[in-house]
Order: sequence, then C-alpha cells, then structure tokens
Amino acid sequence: MIQLTGAGKRFGHKLLFEGLDWLITAQDRAGLVGANGTGKSTLLKVLGGMESLDYGTHTAMKGITAGYLPQDGLNLSGRSVFAECMSVFDNVRAMETEMESLMHRMAETDPLSPEYAQITERYHRLEGEFITRDGYALDAQVGAVLGGLGFKKEEWAKRTEEFSGGWQMRIALAKLLLEKPNLLLLDEPTNHLDLEARNWLEEYLTHYPFAFVLISHDRYFLDVTVNKTIEIWNKKVFFYSGNYEKYLSQKAERKAQLEAAYANQRDKIEQLESFINRFRAQATKAKQVQSRIKELDRIERIELPAEEKTINFRFPQPKPGGRIVAEFKNVSKSYGDKQVFSGANFVIERGDRIALVGVNGAGKSTLIKLLAGSEPLTTGDYILGHNIEVDYFAQDQYKELDVNVTMLDDLTSVGSQSTQTELRNLLGCFLFSEDDVFKRIGVLSGGERNRYALARMLLHPSNFLLLDEPTNHLDMRAKDVLLNAMADFNGTVVFVSHDRYFIDQLATRIIEVADGEVRVFPGNYQDYLWRKSGGPAAVIAAATPAVVAAAEAVAVAEEPAQAKEKRVNPIKLRQMQERCEFLENEIGRFEAEIAECEAALMNYKSAEESLRLANKMDELRAKAAAATAEWEETAAQL
Repeated sequence: MIQLTGAGKRFGHKLLFEGLDWLITAQDRAGLVGANGTGKSTLLKVLGGMESLDYGTHTAMKGITAGYLPQDGLNLSGRSVFAECMSVFDNVRAMETEMESLMHRMAETDPLSPEYAQITERYHRLEGEFITRDGYALDAQVGAVLGGLGFKKEEWAKRTEEFSGGWQMRIALAKLLLEKPNLLLLDEPTNHLDLEARNWLEEYLTHYPFAFVLISHDRYFLDVTVNKTIEIWNKKVFFYSGNYEKYLSQKAERKAQLEAAYANQRDKIEQLESFINRFRAQATKAKQVQSRIKELDRIERIELPAEEKTINFRFPQPKPGGRIVAEFKNVSKSYGDKQVFSGANFVIERGDRIALVGVNGAGKSTLIKLLAGSEPLTTGDYILGHNIEVDYFAQDQYKELDVNVTMLDDLTSVGSQSTQTELRNLLGCFLFSEDDVFKRIGVLSGGERNRYALARMLLHPSNFLLLDEPTNHLDMRAKDVLLNAMADFNGTVVFVSHDRYFIDQLATRIIEVADGEVRVFPGNYQDYLWRKSGGPAAVIAAATPAVVAAAEAVAVAEEPAQAKEKRVNPIKLRQMQERCEFLENEIGRFEAEIAECEAALMNYKSAEESLRLANKMDELRAKAAAATAEWEETAAQL
C-alpha cells in the first residue's frame, strides 16, 4: 500500500533515522515507539506526505488516502460540532441533493421520453453509490462517534470555537474517524481523552477496516490496538511483531542473542589474533598465518549498540501518620443549583493507593480538591487523620512556581540533601536533560512546567499525596519512574489518571464518581470493570459449558471429605493435554511464518510478490487466531 525504501530523515544537522525499509499493508496495525526526539512524529508526517525524505524513496498505490492527527494545535471554528463532523460527508450529501433534484425532474418529465430514461439511469447509479457509502445513516455515524468520544447530545449544537483545545482535538479525531482513510496516522490520540473515551477508541480501532499507525505513551492502549511495534532507536528503525508487551520481551531476547553472538565472535577473533601473533615470525607457519589474517579480515564485526540509560531515583519517605488518613461522612458538593454528588461516605487508610475514575465533568477533580481542603464542603463532615500532611498536585500546579529561577537552582533549594547528580537524574527522568536544567521556569511551556512541578513535589513528599492527572505530558520512561516511586512510597496516594496501565499497576482501590454518587470498589481498574459488568454473576451467565464444568468440578472438590469423589478419565485427559501441546506448536509455527513473511516484505521485489506475501500473512493470521481460540477452550476444559 505504502512503501519506504532506504528512507532517512534529518532535522537540521541531527540525523533522526536512516536505512528504513518499510512496506505498510492494508491490514497493518502498527505502534511507533521510541524516546522523545527520535523522530516518531516526523516519520508519521512522512507517511502522510506532509514531510519529505532526505534519503530514499516513498511510494504509494494510486488512490490511497492518508489521514493525520497531530498532537495538538488544531483550531476549528464557524460551525456547530455536529455540522463540523457532517462536513466530512459533503460529497455524499451532494449526491443526496442531486438525487432529490432528479426525483423532482422525473415527476415533471414524460415517462416515455428519452430524457426520462437518462434521468432514471443517473438516479439509480447515484442511489447505488449512496447506499454503498451508507448515506442513509450519516447522522447515526456522526452521533455514535461523538458519543463515544464523550460529547453529550446537548453539546452537538454548540459552536466548535466554544470548546477548549483538548475538546477541539476530540472534534478533529472524530472527523478523521468518520473519513475512514486507507491509512490512519494518529500522533498520541489519547492525550486528550478520559478513560471512557479511550476504551471506546480502543474498541473502534479494533474493528477499523483499514491500516493505521499510531504513537502513544499509553502501554495498555498499545497492547490492545496494535499487532506490530516499530521502534526508532540509535538512528535505526527496528521491527517487532506483536503488541507492546511482546515488543519488550522480543527486544530483550534480541539483545541477549546479540550479546551472545558478540561474545562468540570476540572469542573467535582473540583465537585468530593469538595464533597470528604467536606464529607470525615462523617461516614454516607463514601460510597458516596468512590464512588466519584473511579470515580475520573477512569477519563482519558485530557492534553492540550503546546501552539505554535506566535511571532509578528513590524518593525520600514521609513521616508516618495515623492508620485512618481521611474520612468522608455524608458529604455532598454543589455549585449553586448544580449538584456534583451527595451522600459520599468512605474511609481512606494508611498505605491506600486510590484511583478516582469517572467521565469528564463527573466531579473527580472536585472530589480531590475537597480532600486537599482547597474547596469547601456543601454538607457533611471531612475528618483528617492524626499527624497527616496533605500535598496536592493540581492540573495547573505550574502557576505556583517562581518563574524567575532556573529549574536546577529551584530544585537545589528544595532538595538541599540531594547531590547535583541526583537532582539532574531526577530532572532527566522527567525529560529535562543536558542544558535544559538551566532554563528559567518562566520560559517553559505549560506541559513542561507541570512535569517540573511534579518532580519538585516528589523530592520531599508528604504522607498524603493528592495527584490530579500526574501522568499528563509524561513519556513511558517518566511514567515508569513515577510508578516505581509510588510503589515504594510508604504514604497514602489518591490520584486521577487516564492511563490504564498506570492505574492497574498502582491502584489498590477505585473510587467512582458518577451520576451524582461516589462509590468505592476494591482492587485495580481491571477488577473495577469486572465488578461493573456484574462480577461473579456475569461471569457465570456468560461462561461456556467447559468453564461451568470446571467450576462445578471445583465445587465438588470443595465438598466434605466423605462426599463421593468423581474420577477424571485419564485417556481423555491425556488426549486433551496432547492436543494443547500440538496447538501450542502450531501457533508458534504460524507466528514464525508470519515473521518470515514480514521480513520478506521488507525487501521489495515486485507488486505481485508483495501482494502474494500480504495474502499469505492474512491466511496465517486467521489460522493462528483459530488455533489460539481452540487452545484457550481446551486449556479451560483442562
């Protein structure tokens, strides 16, 4: 569909990547990963035709359409939200207008005239294309996408310029999804989405009929949407089959194999060099020495790439507080006639890591402000525990900073017990490296100031942290640093985040703010979704006969000892085990063949060969999916 051959790109004097060979096929779902500044967004623009290559070629099949969503910077105005989205279908609506005109002309024309035959032929041709393009359901399509991205029905008639930048980006994303280009290019599409909108987008992309390439710092989002991961690192581009989790394991395996090959090659080189040095002066060994020298010259040296820096920073632990950290008793909050929530009752205990969830506008930020004491209660009681110190990180925390000092000087004044190296490591974790640390806070963007404010607060945390969207503007490395620090933190954390992986790894409880109520759920976000879907009752209702049988077997096993035990047929058991083992081997074989096809596609021979390989990959993926489904069912029965 789109092919890059020997592609390379510079940004000024800096080389971003080179030697890239990449064929994007019709069903590719690819995730672009790499550190900030490696060229991910630039490569996305190259694919979309907005940037040219400095080296290599970029070819695309005739008629291919590419749709690109930048990280930010789009401003829409002049129309309502609904009209702006409907503008995507202007050509389809023009067909509808022409069809109405043709119907009027048919009513006024003699049915026996040649002109009538021409009009009806044109009408039927238009109607067929109109139906193919789902023209009778345009309003429903727009409504479904707007609803999925979090727009309430009463907001559809509002002017686009009335919405903030984040919501403007949602409108732009909605338009792009409705256009359905052959290649969808999304640069961090989840930046401006809450959890519910992200969940909807994940489902939408799962059923998207064409190819897409996306950049995201959300691990969970990558895991559930992509089947190929492309990494830009060290000015090279590396391809991995599978989602982000598989990419991490494959990268570790590739590194181990490269290190082993490097060690073997070094042993070989040392043996040859030892022989040459030992017998160089002996005339009787001259022929063997020359043979070893030629062999040494022929060896293509393996080079180990530079190690990626892994920065670990342990934040100081806070002083201990009481077992009960905070308690809400029948708390309600309203702004004038607008009731946010009422009847909130919950207790926060020492060591809790609580995630606040709910759609945008439900009251998550309001609840965290009540806990911080920056907003008054309308009714009820808020009791803070013994020896508890509250530290609140707001979405606009950067407004509290002194704009006239440099980051390093400001951090030094706060963390006087830490060395300059430790402080610079901390800033590096939050994407401030080299000379960036000497920048004055006043010249930083809003996102950069928020990142710095978070690093500053975590240098000396209190024992009760309240964090409102701390993962915004952070890449994966910075999120990992924050996650590890929070995991080792002895205090209590209440946080709002739209990052599924971050919540699942950190949260021990979920507090949901929805429909004017505050409800508490044990466990992480995955547990919360399970309970929301009905918990054990829903699982039993949706279970396959095999799962029900397994559950019954467990129930029998838990009966009193005197109860009659059921024997499992050993022959059937062995057959199922052998079938599982066979399917595992088959799945591995399919995945290996898919990888071989992907490698072959990187070396372009002809359009026919590329099409043959693409079709073969589709067949192999279908077989692998069928084998996986059978394996899962057999494993469940076992």
